[in-house]
Formats: sequence, C-alpha cells, structure tokens
Amino acid sequence: MSNSEANASRKAQAKVLRVFRKVHRLTGAFLFVFFFFVSISGLLLGWKKHSGDLILAKTRTGQSENQQEWKPMSEIMTIAQTYLHDSIDASLSPTIDRLDIRPDKGIVKILFTDHYQSLQIDCTTGEVLHTETRLSDLIEHIHDGSIVDDAFGWQKGLFKLSYTTVIGLALLVFTITGFWLWYGPKAMRKQTNKVHA
Repeated sequence: MSNSEANASRKAQAKVLRVFRKVHRLTGAFLFVFFFFVSISGLLLGWKKHSGDLILAKTRTGQSENQQEWKPMSEIMTIAQTYLHDSIDASLSPTIDRLDIRPDKGIVKILFTDHYQSLQIDCTTGEVLHTETRLSDLIEHIHDGSIVDDAFGWQKGLFKLSYTTVIGLALLVFTITGFWLWYGPKAMRKQTNKVHA
C-alpha cells in the first residue's frame, strides 16, 4: 500500500471514529436519565433476595407441607382479603392478582392487582405469617417501564414496549460504538506501523 493510499485509509478510519464518538456521546446524553434508572433498579433487583427483607421478604415456613392438611385456597383468599381491609388499609382494592404457592414451605404468598401489598399465609392454619410492601415489584416496574403504563392506565403496555426497545437498541449502539472507539485507534496505529516498516 502506498503512502497516499495509507493516508486516505487513515482519514476514512478517523472519520468513522469521529462519527462513532459523536453517536456514542449523543446517545449517552439523550438517554442518561433512562440508563440511570435501569442501572440502579437492575442493581437493586440483583440484590433483592440478599437485602434482609428490605426489598423482598424471605419466604416464611408454615406448619405443614402435607397438602391434605391445607385449607382450601378459596378460604385462604378470603382470609387475605379480610386481613387486608381489617389490618392494613380498608381503602385498598382486595382484588387478588396471583397466588404464589410454596409447597415445600407450606405457605402461599398473596399478591394483589392494584397495589404492592402482599401477605404470606400458612396454608394449614390460615395464619398471616408476614405482610410486606413488595418493593421488588415496584422496582421491577420501574426497571421495565411498566410503571408508566400502570400510572396512565395503558392496558397494552405500549410504553413498556417502546421503552425496552429504545433501551435495548441504545445498549447495542453503545456496545458497537464503544468497541470501535477502543479498537479503531489500535487498527490505525497498526496500519501506520505497517506503512513505516
């Protein structure tokens, strides 16, 4: 390769580097707030089971793993709804979202649809073993953007879909441009050394 060709190649590579640097910088500046929330919420979600009941409560243990001794789930649900209104907050919706049954622990976790209150109930006795505000669910909704859909009552999760698409593509752009910002100068130096060798 002649010197003029090498110079033209280096100029082209330098131009690509400038473009990548600009894209990298603008993407970071534009999405800074989103990346901040994604990184902090992701970190908290990673630590949720090791937070000592702060983010996600440890699973309690009921009296028996023998399902023949358990109360019917319909009765457990009634206990949960009554406890919610009588002992936590009568203004909260009693609509149950799901039952998280732990057969090896003999308990069921009751999660409600319209708020983050949760109960752990002994399947044998019906005793409420633990109540919590599930911060892990709130953090997860912040992490994936569904908290915005919930706040505005958007049923189809359009914000979550848009948000995760933008963040995913931005991370891909960061990966590609970041790699080239690291590799590009090395390639240019290598090419310069070949010309001068």
